[in-house]
Amino acid sequence: MIERKIINDPVFGFIHIPKGLLYDIVCHPILQRLTRIKQLGLAASVYPGAQHTRFQHSLGAFHLMSEAITSLTTKGNFIFDSEAEAVQAAILLHDIGHGPFSHVLENTIVNGISHEEISLLLMERINKDLKGQLNLAIQIFKDEYPKKFLHQLVSGQLDMDRLDYLRRDSFYTGVSEGNIGSARIIKMLNVKDDHLVVESKGIYSIENFLTTRRLMYWQVYLHKTSVASEKMLISALLRAKELASQGVDLFASPALKFFLYNNIDREGFYNNSICLDNFIQLDDNDIWTSLKVWCNHPDIVLSTLSQGLINRKLFKVEIQSSPISSSRKEYILKNISESLGISKKEANYFLSTSTIENNMYRKEDDSIEIIYNDGTTKNIAEASDMLNISLLSRKVKKYYVCFFRF
Repeated sequence: MIERKIINDPVFGFIHIPKGLLYDIVCHPILQRLTRIKQLGLAASVYPGAQHTRFQHSLGAFHLMSEAITSLTTKGNFIFDSEAEAVQAAILLHDIGHGPFSHVLENTIVNGISHEEISLLLMERINKDLKGQLNLAIQIFKDEYPKKFLHQLVSGQLDMDRLDYLRRDSFYTGVSEGNIGSARIIKMLNVKDDHLVVESKGIYSIENFLTTRRLMYWQVYLHKTSVASEKMLISALLRAKELASQGVDLFASPALKFFLYNNIDREGFYNNSICLDNFIQLDDNDIWTSLKVWCNHPDIVLSTLSQGLINRKLFKVEIQSSPISSSRKEYILKNISESLGISKKEANYFLSTSTIENNMYRKEDDSIEIIYNDGTTKNIAEASDMLNISLLSRKVKKYYVCFFRF
């Protein structure tokens, strides 16, 4: 009998991790770093309970992957033990490329490289530590393995990543609309022609999943206060980066200082291992500690932004049906400039305009197919009697204007 470690998860209960490769991954320092990175970034400014970490999410996705493998194999879909272990490893590691506050770093102190690319670089680094035991997991992650449905379980419309984060984020935020029936969806999964399909009796669960996903995006992930907090943090880091380029001495951890005082892009990550060395030392604590110290920095822009984030004096947010007019923008910048005694150029750090789009489902991404008893399949947009393709694919576009009000 395989020896297992048991973790008690508040969402799914006991999660069993087999001793061996999977347990070694869970204990690896690069995965343990995710215990210091919050899953929802700055969403706690809206939902105080949103304190869960990317490590918890990774464990939850692993648990759902284990359930999916069991369900698919009982339906006659042959999955080798080595494939099962590899796809479980891939989902455990799918988020390791995230920096503090998720996508904030991608827009500020690191340029031209996505967290997915960094995840792959880190998987390859861990693979060296584990003497090649992740070769198959990396193939599946990159969608280079012949059994394509295994990659869909890691990254697709109904992947275990989405099934966990919707349920988990709903639990910790208290937004009950996000509480999807992940167990039923997994039970309804099957494989046809190397593509994940959903049995027809699960169609209502899929309708609920797609509707829930849209609700969670507007209610949690794109909540206006979360957007405002993120824009403030981006402005603070960009200002710190600008001051660093001018030779101003800033307090920062060694890892954060590396990215503030050097221009790091995609080429740097691929050609210089020091970039990755410093990246894996970064977590939420580096940013919060720096912001606390920057509150007293003589630069009025950096100190005001830092104080706003630390003391929750956030940007005011207005949602519009059209872009901000140039006259309105000038008026806001003039007020900020006069209130702080700074130039209009510097006042731009306190104003952000943003367009956010969200749609429920894009067939071209990875279509959700419903399979019937006679073996025929239909796309969810054709099979559903509640949702049609125009409703599923309709984009909702919002114009955000975020600015500091005195």
